[in-house]
Amino acid sequence: MSQVFEGYERQYCEISANLSRISSSATVLDGEQKKQKVSEIAGGLEEADALLRKMDLEARSMPPGTKASLLAKIREYRNDLNSLKTEMNRLKSGNLAARDDLFDSGKADANQVLADQRARLMMTTERLNKSTDGIKDSRKTMLETEELGVSILHDLHQQRQSLLHANNTLHAVDDTIGRSKKLLTSMSRRMNRNKWILGSIVAILVLAIILILYYKLTR
Repeated sequence: MSQVFEGYERQYCEISANLSRISSSATVLDGEQKKQKVSEIAGGLEEADALLRKMDLEARSMPPGTKASLLAKIREYRNDLNSLKTEMNRLKSGNLAARDDLFDSGKADANQVLADQRARLMMTTERLNKSTDGIKDSRKTMLETEELGVSILHDLHQQRQSLLHANNTLHAVDDTIGRSKKLLTSMSRRMNRNKWILGSIVAILVLAIILILYYKLTR
């Protein structure tokens, strides 16, 4: 479930619980006080209906499995909202005679209405608590994910430092190999030059020996 949907759901549950409380208190009121409560209920119903539309749009953007469960939850919320609308219409259309008839019919019906309203309020409160627990779990998961991300970034930073150190070491080794190569090349050139010099000396000595022998033989 997305955090956006959870936020809308929490707002809806709070509004629904508040409307149930207002509806319960408006049952025993009359005159301007009752009209004021009905007006508050009407405004809350419009706000709740707008939240359900937002929840519906958000749910339809979810993956199929998640979308189905969210849409079922929205249908349940709409049924509750329709019950609240029916209760508001009953309060709006009720008059003094209807109220007298209600009292004349006995307190049992009034108690039943109040019991239904209390049951709906308790159900809404329970859903609000579940929504709150869901948000807390989501926040906990988000914090754990954030901690894991920080740990991964720390490990990556250490690995980057190790790679940079290894790269610097490779550059140093490469420089050392380059200098060694130059030294070996210089030594090889000197050896070749010494070979030529030694060969020339040997050739001169051989030529000198030949000349000396020739001179002695011819004398």
